[in-house]
Amino acid sequence: MFNKYQFTFTVPMAKLLGIVPVALLFGMLSGCTIKYTANGASIDPEAKTVNVHFIENRAPNNNPTLGQKLTEGLRQKILAQTKLTQTNEARADYDFKGTITGYSFSNAAVTQIDKPATARLTVTVNITFTKRIGDKKGFQQQSFTRSADFDAQKTPSEVEDGLLRTIIPQLVDDIFNRAYANW
Repeated sequence: MFNKYQFTFTVPMAKLLGIVPVALLFGMLSGCTIKYTANGASIDPEAKTVNVHFIENRAPNNNPTLGQKLTEGLRQKILAQTKLTQTNEARADYDFKGTITGYSFSNAAVTQIDKPATARLTVTVNITFTKRIGDKKGFQQQSFTRSADFDAQKTPSEVEDGLLRTIIPQLVDDIFNRAYANW
């Protein structure tokens, strides 16, 4: 028996019903203002500039080139992974200031006869991050510390450059992630 309320979809009607949910989803998502980046950084879409000030080396013991290397490493990471432009303006959208407060060599492990087997270089930097745009949630005097171990039979001057090539990128990643990924 024929049902007079039976509704039959035609091929064009079926295609239309498949397209409508996709179009609605696209319309809803296009109104969002959250910026997504592949590296997990969340940057306000209105932000254009960043000022990474020279990171001063105030550690009692220090490497004279560490401040410059750390400053350049942070600048390069920000420029490579965001659309921000480095500026020296006092009122940049994002602002980093910092000082190296710790730079020390120490024993990390000793042998049974009280001789050091492993030594360690530890670097500490304090960073202040100011946001002048968006939610304006920066951070004050955040301390970041990284270290690297080496064979205690070698002198610090023999291994220092190699250790810093390990430590500096780790510190840069920590600072970048704290500022932009807010971990």
